[in-house]
Amino acid sequence: MNDELRERIETEAEKHALVNAVKHESEADVGAVMGPLMGENPDFRQHGDEIPGVIAPVVSRVNESSVEERRERLGELAPDWLEEIESEDEEDDQILPDLPNTEEYDEIRMRCAPNPNGPWHMGHARMPAVIGTYAEEYDGEFIVRFDDTDPETKRPLLWAYDEILDEIGYLGFEPAEVYRASDRLETYYDHARDLIEKGGAYTCSCSGEEFSEMKNSAEACPHRDKDPETTMDEFEAMVDGEYDSGEMVLRVKTDIEHKNPALRDWVGFRIIDTPHPREEAENYRCWPMLDFQSGVDDHLTGVTHIIRGIDLQDSAKRQQFVYDYFDWEYPEVIHWGHVQVDEYDVKMSTSTIRELIETGELDGWDDPRAPTIPSVRRRGIRGEAIVDAMVELGTSTSNVDLAMSTVYSNNRQRIDDDADRYFFVREDHADFTLTGDHPETAHPPVHPEHDERGTRDIDAGNRVRIEEADVPDDGERVWLKGFGCFRREDDAFEYVGDDISAVREEGVDVIHWVPADSATLTQMRKKEGDVVGYAEPGFRETEPDEMVQFERVGFARVDRQEADDETVVYFAHE
Repeated sequence: MNDELRERIETEAEKHALVNAVKHESEADVGAVMGPLMGENPDFRQHGDEIPGVIAPVVSRVNESSVEERRERLGELAPDWLEEIESEDEEDDQILPDLPNTEEYDEIRMRCAPNPNGPWHMGHARMPAVIGTYAEEYDGEFIVRFDDTDPETKRPLLWAYDEILDEIGYLGFEPAEVYRASDRLETYYDHARDLIEKGGAYTCSCSGEEFSEMKNSAEACPHRDKDPETTMDEFEAMVDGEYDSGEMVLRVKTDIEHKNPALRDWVGFRIIDTPHPREEAENYRCWPMLDFQSGVDDHLTGVTHIIRGIDLQDSAKRQQFVYDYFDWEYPEVIHWGHVQVDEYDVKMSTSTIRELIETGELDGWDDPRAPTIPSVRRRGIRGEAIVDAMVELGTSTSNVDLAMSTVYSNNRQRIDDDADRYFFVREDHADFTLTGDHPETAHPPVHPEHDERGTRDIDAGNRVRIEEADVPDDGERVWLKGFGCFRREDDAFEYVGDDISAVREEGVDVIHWVPADSATLTQMRKKEGDVVGYAEPGFRETEPDEMVQFERVGFARVDRQEADDETVVYFAHE
């Protein structure tokens, strides 16, 4: 490490140490400084073994200064960072806006209403992240209600119910109650009957095209003035399955001259001939539309606050007609924009992902290329890292962008401290024979910030393997991490000593390596494509689900050990 680089590291470390100390009103910590320091300065990572020793004195100097001196110094080095901290202090660290009119309710209840037609993609995680956080903040509850009343176009998958509940648990929340709308058909029928008796609904046999023309012309359907008795008889015939799909619907009577045609006499129930996949619901043919079912359920389950997409504003207006008929109080509503997630080539759509799986273009819902919760979970991303990133987006009515780099930064803070280090040489490599009086065994640290964990003992053998990009010119030296300094002599590496000054004062590159004859064949599954490489021998002893950091490569989750002695890992992030 040359003097210029050392000075840069010290300057950046001082800023991050000051932020750490000022933000948390406590002494700075080397471990807490390392994460953001390395994250914002990728070129520092190749010197990861040395950096703790460089920044430790800097952190000590920061800790010796007073609170006022720390703020003053941070203002000199990074005034924008100080301003951001002070702004956060003024907001009392509150990210989400207050829920409206909470004082009017004895208990805050919110709902997450997934369609179980597949596991969640990343965008779906926003709802449980935000309402779960609100429930904790207000000491309230959130419920899960599976809106599974469309067995045809959004056909549920039986295994997806438990999968989604498991994903909510992965995100760190437990719903107070779980409902399946397909269990509640009789409840919806009873409310439809009450609505008919109140004169608020009528059966209609017009074709969709016919009604659309009348609706758009603000012209009443000829069936609109049926007496309630006739409507009731025809609705019971719908329930009994006496009509075919498209032959009869039940419409909620609204205002046929409403300025918004989408709100005029909307469909509350229709006939679907396709049986529901759940055995408990397979005999039903008369199904409520989402606006009817969801509106009734929100009232019956005591939901006080609803968060929904800005594109669903008409849903609240449709449901308000039903609420008015029953003299119910509509819940508070917050509308937000869509969330877009960067980094993925695959469209964030359950149906699109399913099609790609069915055609073999994706291996499954947890394929690293899929923008799904199962995918990031298999890569070793902690649920809390996703929740924090989603909560930071707030509840703006504008569309918002989620940078996966934010999720990775959050995750790095959670896993870095526990992730043991290993060497991993990717597929483009070169082998060199060792010469000279070199040690038989290398001793790199298990974790550079935790001396108490000791060292990894790597038997170097007679040959080492390094990445092609790290091969020095003939006659040049490299430092094999944890091993020593070697000079390239054609196809050999000659040992020239263990004096670290070669690195610190002469700028010799520090590289990772593995023993060529005993390395562990390892497949790394990545979003950009699979990589086959070689990990140091001790990596064979890792357990599935363990998070590791391959030095100078990135973090990965150990997936499984194959029978042919190949290890499979899923790459998380740098």
